[in-house]
Amino acid sequence: MLRKLHGWPGLVAALLLLVLATTGVILSVVPAIERAGATIPATGQISVADLAERVVAHYPGTEQIERSLSGEVVVYYSRDRQPGADLVNPLTGEGIAPYQPSAFLRWVKNLHRSFLLDDAGRMLAGGLAVMMLLLCLSGMFLLARRMGGWKAILKPIAGSGSSRIHAELARFAVIGLLLSALTGSYMSAVRFGLLPEAAAAEPSFPAEVSGGTPAPVSSLLALKNVDANELRELVFPYPNDPSDVYSLSTTQGSGFVDQATGELLQYQPRSTGNQFQHWMIRLHTGEGLWWLGLILGMAALTVPALSFTGIQVWWQRRSTSVRLGEGASIEVADVVILVGSEGNTTWGFARDLQNKLNQAGKKVHCAPMNDLAKRYPQASVLFVLTSTYGDGDAPSSASQFMTRLEHFQANDGLEFVVLGFGDQQFPKFCQYALDVDAALSSKGLQQVNLVTRIDRGSAIQFREWGEAIGEHMGISLALTHNPAPAATAEFELVERVDYGVAVNAPTSILRFRPVQDRRNLWQVLSFRSRSNLPSFEAGDLFGVAPPGDNTARLYSLASSASDGQLEICVRKQTNGLCSGYLHSLEPGDRISGFIQQNPGFRPAGGATPIILIGAGAGIGPLAGFIRKNTDRNPMYLYWGGRNPQSDFLYQPELGCYLDDHRLTGLNTAFSRSAEKAYVQDAIIADESALRQLIEKGAQVLVCGGRDMASGVSQVFDSILKPLHMDVDELRAEGRYLEDVY
Repeated sequence: MLRKLHGWPGLVAALLLLVLATTGVILSVVPAIERAGATIPATGQISVADLAERVVAHYPGTEQIERSLSGEVVVYYSRDRQPGADLVNPLTGEGIAPYQPSAFLRWVKNLHRSFLLDDAGRMLAGGLAVMMLLLCLSGMFLLARRMGGWKAILKPIAGSGSSRIHAELARFAVIGLLLSALTGSYMSAVRFGLLPEAAAAEPSFPAEVSGGTPAPVSSLLALKNVDANELRELVFPYPNDPSDVYSLSTTQGSGFVDQATGELLQYQPRSTGNQFQHWMIRLHTGEGLWWLGLILGMAALTVPALSFTGIQVWWQRRSTSVRLGEGASIEVADVVILVGSEGNTTWGFARDLQNKLNQAGKKVHCAPMNDLAKRYPQASVLFVLTSTYGDGDAPSSASQFMTRLEHFQANDGLEFVVLGFGDQQFPKFCQYALDVDAALSSKGLQQVNLVTRIDRGSAIQFREWGEAIGEHMGISLALTHNPAPAATAEFELVERVDYGVAVNAPTSILRFRPVQDRRNLWQVLSFRSRSNLPSFEAGDLFGVAPPGDNTARLYSLASSASDGQLEICVRKQTNGLCSGYLHSLEPGDRISGFIQQNPGFRPAGGATPIILIGAGAGIGPLAGFIRKNTDRNPMYLYWGGRNPQSDFLYQPELGCYLDDHRLTGLNTAFSRSAEKAYVQDAIIADESALRQLIEKGAQVLVCGGRDMASGVSQVFDSILKPLHMDVDELRAEGRYLEDVY
């Protein structure tokens, strides 16, 4: 529903929004241009009296002086009975150039405000502003849902193509677009009486004035007490009329000034409502806030790209829906396929299954798991194909499945089968598929067979599963989908630092650089290979397949693309094929590998305290996080090794990070030292300080072995107990992240 609420208004209004955005971009640069050409006196440098005196010296027939919020000063005068208007220098009063508002800008402004259609056009523009507000809000919720919650909204966005471009642009521009839409909606609502208009600060004309001989304008006390930068308008009294007065308007209010005594008469300060309305206009136009105008303009510049990519995403989704057989409605489908996917890989398997079922004469309805219906009246088999996200969590297209399942009503005879996709090297291999299988069983549905788990998209396992399911259903189900292998690039080892040999736990820090593709210098400079290697951050994964084995192992990265190198920390495992291969490398040797993003393991931005916990080679990404902490935000490391003399990984770097305050505190524990301590012991010793950090909103990141992570989790449950919290609660808030193996 939220996706439709976001998509359809955008599709319907795309062309008109392009007009508003294009004209908005043009108008957004006007305040900056005006400010660039204006002379702005320092605060307190000259008063309105000084300004008026200098202008009158050059323009004896001055009738009115105006100052725009951008700082331009315009004098309206009469000379030889002919009216004129000039831009003037407020410091000297001299004319700069004739003042003539741009006819083109006036036309652009009318097009922006009303599509050149007067009140009907203004109503249309107001409706579009409301629609843009709806698009911004729904888009923010969609992005938060895609990223796994509001706390993850600034994390790297996974995926590629139009969908990722659309999300990246939206995240960049949403605040500016939201501000423009909100202020535009407010202004339209006020104009058409949907919201009350603030009363203008218009004082009544004074009933009595001194009527004395007019004094020089430079001597009038009321004008001397107002800084020139606060002036909005000064209207001069009618010549030779001692009963007339100066009319003064400033940013704070309006009043009249006796031309003989200089007394301020009938002063009326601006009301709160009037000032609020005034600021809403400034926030929409950028007038007097040239930097904001440029920000709004840059946000508006994204609208054409957002419209184009949004239409592309809608069309791709519509095309995918057609290919996946959503033409078979819920009411008539005899087979239902529900898909849980994070990166859309699972959809390829679902498409193959759907096609083969169609060929067998089945009516298939295919949808994301989040779209689970309350009932499928004609269905005899429910297929669930799902990946697992992170440490056993639901992928994005299945995040609402368990909640919807509570209201699901299974018809008699409905069977189900769950197929999980994952990577066997992770401890919670296909854990979410197992959870879904158990949940469906608890609803009373009958299993076709036990849940099957596909390792790394194995085409062979998928085919074998299809044969077994087809035999049960009495049909031929020859599944053939084979996902494209990960694109690899070539890397050269440039440095290695070895630890732990003395305690029989050899661990090496290996640093690689991409092999330069001399045919494409730009790819080299941007750290991208011809295989389109993506950018990466510390905490992402580096996949390496040892010679003679097509199964890649994943290692957490200790560097970012901006470091100009790819760094991993690898402990040599007993009989470990890949770790042994990596430890055999010498500087100059080359390997092939690929990057797999891991956005679920990132430290929070800003001043949030970060607690980093690891053991052994798990320090790799944690060291990378510290290295990137150039803003010196609070960051604490708890790490466990074996012996401080032989395998204190990253010891020189950590010392430097403590010295330059990228690392706030370091606590270590060594199991082969005299103290025989583990990282859990270091945490317990510091529990009071850690509890205070948690109370301040700290985030915990744990990296290392499964047993270590389990022990750390238990310790934190104990630490959090006085706060009436636990680790699961922190996980739900995105404040307890794990990268374990």
